[in-house]
Amino acid sequence: MRENSSTASANLFHGRGWVVLLRGLTAVAFGVLAFAWPGMTLARLVLLFGLYALVHGILSVAAAIGNRGQHGCVLMGIEGILGLWAGILTLRTSLPAPMAFVFLVWLWAIATGILRIVEAIRLRKDIPGDIWLALSGVVTVLFGLMLVSRFFVGVIGLALLIAAFALICGVFEILLGWELRGVRHGGA
Repeated sequence: MRENSSTASANLFHGRGWVVLLRGLTAVAFGVLAFAWPGMTLARLVLLFGLYALVHGILSVAAAIGNRGQHGCVLMGIEGILGLWAGILTLRTSLPAPMAFVFLVWLWAIATGILRIVEAIRLRKDIPGDIWLALSGVVTVLFGLMLVSRFFVGVIGLALLIAAFALICGVFEILLGWELRGVRHGGA
């Protein structure tokens, strides 16, 4: 019975580690751009976040579809749909008011964070690196709470907060992707 569980775990993430790695690299790239872009305007921040959420959503949906029927794919699919929704809504809105943008990012962060925590709990016995998934969920929820508690932080402060979140979460996803890659290659 133990061997079947290990085999199911390996099959679940066969091919999915690269998607998680790409999501992490995308988050790190977004964080670096948000930190490095001096004089960040709200329009640039909205564009960067919209692109990040869209790419994150596409990668998550692709992973869920590629592994449909496997344990945990529904949650990853929901996370992907949330990312697509946030990205499309952000990119379609022509320069939203700062409050509306913060509210949209807050909704995305809270929902995504909770989904990651639930997924980590559900998959804790099935995957290595579940701690990275759980930590990325906790960081995402904390980010959402910080965001809503600092509604009037200004564009530069908002960009720095979002950049710090993206870097931390990106590192956690890279670590998770690296561990999942080991499952695919038969290592640990």
